[in-house]
Amino acid sequence: MEPRFAGRFSLADSITLLNAALGFLAVIISFDDPSLGARLILLAAIADGLDGIVARYMGGSEIGPYLDSLADTVSFGVAPAVLVYSIFSNADIAFGIWQILTYAVPMLFVAAVVTRLALYTVYDIDDAYTVGVPSTLASTVISAGVLTSFVSPEALLGLTAVFCYLMIIDVDYPDLLPRDALLMGAIQVLAILVPTAFSGIFPIILLLGALAYLVFGPILYWR
Repeated sequence: MEPRFAGRFSLADSITLLNAALGFLAVIISFDDPSLGARLILLAAIADGLDGIVARYMGGSEIGPYLDSLADTVSFGVAPAVLVYSIFSNADIAFGIWQILTYAVPMLFVAAVVTRLALYTVYDIDDAYTVGVPSTLASTVISAGVLTSFVSPEALLGLTAVFCYLMIIDVDYPDLLPRDALLMGAIQVLAILVPTAFSGIFPIILLLGALAYLVFGPILYWR
């Protein structure tokens, strides 16, 4: 007897499942090694971009968009939230108001990601833009921030809190052109493979590039 999904999955769907698996791995590793957890989230983001390319050129499936949102919930919702929580747990600074925020902000982040992905799947999936900050972009900023040396745990928690709002606001973010996505992907690969090379320059470039798109994308970046 064959699995129910036999004949219904495409190659793109298999890559989407890899995205989800990497997200889960990031969750369980983040407590012991936040840096590796951040790199796994960035690797999941590459898989997330790759499944779209494969679906575009080789064809997808009817369940692809729904599978993608479910995988993104793990990799760009739960995994970054756990990563941020683990940073505070390891830093041993969760006391008073910080202790409340340490639980509340990651919880709200997951809720915002789930809300945003549901809206995206229903309303935005066939457009050349998306409404609200993409969860992959938020996760990239958080993960790159973990890999750099100048983003404090408090600043990281503050960024995560801001993303809870930015992901659900009514602002259009255009999809990256292929050349720009390839360039950012190359930097992302270097940040994953050699995060400390040249005084940690690649995570810094990735962070600055993601922040530039975050701030200026809706205004200056139009296809």
